[in-house]
Amino acid sequence: MESFFKLNVEQRETTGNSAARSLRRNGKVPANYYYKGESNQNLSIDKKTLHKAIQSGQQVFEMELDGNVIYVTFKAAQYHPVTEEIMHVDLLRVRRDVKMKFSIPLNLVGDSIGANEGGIVSQTATTIELECFPTNVPDSIDVDISNLELNGSLTASDIDLPEDTELVSAEDTTIAVCAPPTTEVETETADEDESDESTDTPASDTESDAQKSGEAEDTSSETNEDESNNEEATSN
Repeated sequence: MESFFKLNVEQRETTGNSAARSLRRNGKVPANYYYKGESNQNLSIDKKTLHKAIQSGQQVFEMELDGNVIYVTFKAAQYHPVTEEIMHVDLLRVRRDVKMKFSIPLNLVGDSIGANEGGIVSQTATTIELECFPTNVPDSIDVDISNLELNGSLTASDIDLPEDTELVSAEDTTIAVCAPPTTEVETETADEDESDESTDTPASDTESDAQKSGEAEDTSSETNEDESNNEEATSN
């Protein structure tokens, strides 16, 4: 027979913010109990016991109420916005012979084929919604990614579910993907840059060559004029 973590609760006679603050100062957490067809009840739970219950990983807990042993699950919890301490919890009664919906954590196990080829595996969903009996709620579900190829993905329909468990989440819910490694764009090297710069003729050098060419043309012109004058003088 499966064992359940036991929650020790006490009846809460007074309600309101002042009464709730007084309970918290005494190490207790206010709680409300709900069940269809029954009156809601105001309870309190020892803070340490509540933390141990949460850390147990179970989703269904045993509780004694009005002399009867019943089973409950956490319907909701209120946390302090700064300290994140639990301020209040709602408890919902469950029937051991009636299936209910639960959110179950997922664990990726195995070595992916795509990862061995250099791919990167990412888990896109950490929980999955299932419907099962309260006495058969798995603490978590292992998802085998051994056959996950590069550029491939695993969906909720690929998960092997425990017996008497039904999938509530959409079958095409992506659980994990294997993406190819990112590549960096190659940039030109400094040597290539220098080589490109060396092929350009500096403007100053171009101007210098033009000046030299002009001077050479002027000198040639002066020489021709001198020779012409000498010829005229000789003929005279």
